[in-house]
Amino acid sequence: MTAKTPSFPGRVALALTMTAVVVGIAGYAFRDRIAAGLSFGEPAQAEVAAPAPAKVKGISISVVPAARREVVETLPVTGTLVAREEIMVGPEIDALRIEEILVEEGDRVAQGQVLARLSRDMLVTLLAQNTANAARARAAIAQQKAQLEQAVAQRTEADAAVERARTLIKTGATSQEVLDQRERAAKVAAAQVTAAEESVIAAEADVAQIAANRDELEVRLARTDIKAPQAGIVSSRSARIGSIVLSANSEPLFRIVKDGAIDLDAEVPESALPRIAVDLPVAVTPAGFDAPIQGRVRLVGAKVDTATRLARVAVALPDDKRLRPGAYARGVIELARRQGLALPQSAIQFGAEGATILVIEDDTVRLRKVKTGLKGDGYVEIIEGVSEGEQVVARAGGFLREGDTVTPVPLPDPAKGNS
Repeated sequence: MTAKTPSFPGRVALALTMTAVVVGIAGYAFRDRIAAGLSFGEPAQAEVAAPAPAKVKGISISVVPAARREVVETLPVTGTLVAREEIMVGPEIDALRIEEILVEEGDRVAQGQVLARLSRDMLVTLLAQNTANAARARAAIAQQKAQLEQAVAQRTEADAAVERARTLIKTGATSQEVLDQRERAAKVAAAQVTAAEESVIAAEADVAQIAANRDELEVRLARTDIKAPQAGIVSSRSARIGSIVLSANSEPLFRIVKDGAIDLDAEVPESALPRIAVDLPVAVTPAGFDAPIQGRVRLVGAKVDTATRLARVAVALPDDKRLRPGAYARGVIELARRQGLALPQSAIQFGAEGATILVIEDDTVRLRKVKTGLKGDGYVEIIEGVSEGEQVVARAGGFLREGDTVTPVPLPDPAKGNS
């Protein structure tokens, strides 16, 4: 098939269209040279020097400086308030009725203060009988002593009669029978003296026994006043007016916290036990307290519970009327306190090879090993591996590598506020 030749008017239209295209391209070239500041006689754009490329910036990373601060390492604990030493107060005399109770729970008592009184009517009656018996015994002693004196006088007279008879028998003025009779009378008088002396001793023994009985009654009478053996706080009272007390009863009438001393009985993990020592400061916040009170570690348990792997720690608390045995309390034991270089805990990575940080040197990330010390309040003491003022990545993460280029952005210091 033969192609059809365009007509004259068509050829004219095609020529005009191609001319317009050429003129448009030339116009764009002219515009570009004018924008570049070149004249038509100057070399082309390829011959002009290109501008220097801008420096590439890395991603923005928050950094913190290694600064000196006080790091306090603590150990939180929980436990119960208990009496350091609880005194059980019970009756020392049996089968008497409680007539009066003088203290209530929570009262502070002094040593020797009367807590309750028992009935004493029977003891008072026995004491009156004892008084009468003592008077009778003393009268018996006087009577026996008078009889002793009479017996001694009779013995003296009998001895004198024997001596006279012995003198008269030598002159023949009396007979042997009279002498024998007088000697028998002297022996009877001597026996009567001995009997009178024994009677006096027996009467005195009766008086001593009655006095001992009186002492016992007075002791029993004194024990009707139930007294506090030591000063302290009454923690509980089971005594009731009208009840009959028995010393064999297992339940004490009163419980007293000796000297009002209260401890926090807490438990700590065995891993922390080697670092806990007596006299470490402890901030204790009992239930209901708005602010903690300061205590001291008084006792560190000698053994670890094999089931819980916990050990007991007793914290001595100051004298405070608000403390109550049995209340729940939280404590914070201060294990150590030291001034030194420190970083936020988030800036440190802990791995199999130890602790590492990411230090920024000339906007380049450098991985560095460090030796850590105390940890507390979100900070970690750095003993080796970093100098004061060095910039460290605030949050050490796995997205940064050795040699990465970054743009450090300092974080505000919390200690200085937002200024």
